[in-house]
Amino acid sequence: MKILLATDGSTHSKAAVEEVARRPFPPNTIVRIISAYERIALIAAMSPMGVSQEYSAEADLQALKAAENAAENAQKVLYNKNPALTTTTIVIEGSPKSVILKEAETFHADLIVVGSHGLGVVERFLLGSVSQAVALHAKCSVEIVRR
Repeated sequence: MKILLATDGSTHSKAAVEEVARRPFPPNTIVRIISAYERIALIAAMSPMGVSQEYSAEADLQALKAAENAAENAQKVLYNKNPALTTTTIVIEGSPKSVILKEAETFHADLIVVGSHGLGVVERFLLGSVSQAVALHAKCSVEIVRR
């Protein structure tokens, strides 16, 4: 079985990691832990307001490091609680919705596991829901874990 486990390090993502860690999956199950991050695109017009290219580059680096930490921490939890699972990690730059869906296809995932951020109606309309988009467009089963 191939499982794609998406994490961003939030408490909701940690609940999804814990859910995968506690389950008895078939032998030879592979869990690919994915963490997506988006680059901070600050336009030059903002420079007069004190935003520099260095600040933008530092923000991008911090987003990358946060994504790497989220994936590594998830891998440690799975290893400690369910060492029978084979795990790999991948960090990809891009919109989490599209990155998760694309990686699930590339990996030939049987299951995608994501946490639910529990956004309200207004927030979901304005921001969109990663878990909702994944559930609607994935070509495999999707499990949305609530905290």
